[in-house]
Amino acid sequence: MKRVYFIFNLHSGKAALNNQIPKLLDQFTAAGYEVTVHPTQRQGDGIVSAKYACANGFDLLVCAGGDGTLNETIQGCMNSENPLPVGYIPAGSTNDFARGLQIPTTPEKAVQCILDGNTLCCDIGKFNEHYFTYVAAFGALTEISYQTPQNYKNVLGHAAYLLNGIAHLSTIKARKMRIEYDGTILENDYLYGMVTNATSVAKLLSLSDVEWDDGLFEVTLIRKPTDLVQFHQLILSLANFQLGAERQYFDYFRASHVTVTNLDEEEVAWTIDGEYGGNQRVNEISNCQKALNIFVPKQK
Repeated sequence: MKRVYFIFNLHSGKAALNNQIPKLLDQFTAAGYEVTVHPTQRQGDGIVSAKYACANGFDLLVCAGGDGTLNETIQGCMNSENPLPVGYIPAGSTNDFARGLQIPTTPEKAVQCILDGNTLCCDIGKFNEHYFTYVAAFGALTEISYQTPQNYKNVLGHAAYLLNGIAHLSTIKARKMRIEYDGTILENDYLYGMVTNATSVAKLLSLSDVEWDDGLFEVTLIRKPTDLVQFHQLILSLANFQLGAERQYFDYFRASHVTVTNLDEEEVAWTIDGEYGGNQRVNEISNCQKALNIFVPKQK
């Protein structure tokens, strides 16, 4: 009998999983799986649990929760000798990664996707010594992703990020940064920078033509506008921004490896998949091409 290790976070999103778990377990059992369940107990628990599953003869690793739960599961897999294929049941506030891969947000449909779908050998990002699934970012709106209270996220979803972001407009500062990639060096005052493998980030930015397994990141940098009016208009328009329409203050490129150095004396905080990622002065960001198998819907 095939064995599945099922990690889930009962506190993700609107806690919608709480009443769904028995149905999901029944789906896996009916499909011929022996299921071992592990509800996460604390931050970092998903990493330990994923490593355990990879080292103990399971056939499949499934995680249910938000982007943070998925990130911990990926951390555990990437630090294992024999990483398992991962099935994801999105149950968070934004579910950026799942949306990009067209993984259903209805739990029962997501399980069916795992049972009937295909695996995509997906790129995984490495930020210094840690891994990320879809985004590493600094600057404006970065802290907002992990400082927005969970109860606001549960009730308002992605609108919570926007409202909290607008409330913090007066505190946003540009950072003097050096960006190095493919022999190119950029130095400027940047309001925001993100290194991504995703089609959207908290619905604040939308990217097109993303390939999940091409070994390349999409890098978006926003330079500081010249006056306060343009600054406010720029921040408030991020929700509807579409790359491809050239914008005056945006730098955009693709690369497999990026080095970002903070040239300011003040520390710059980073976020990784919506969680605090540290404030190192020099950051090495590398693309681990086709590093992990993730279940996605069959192409029609």
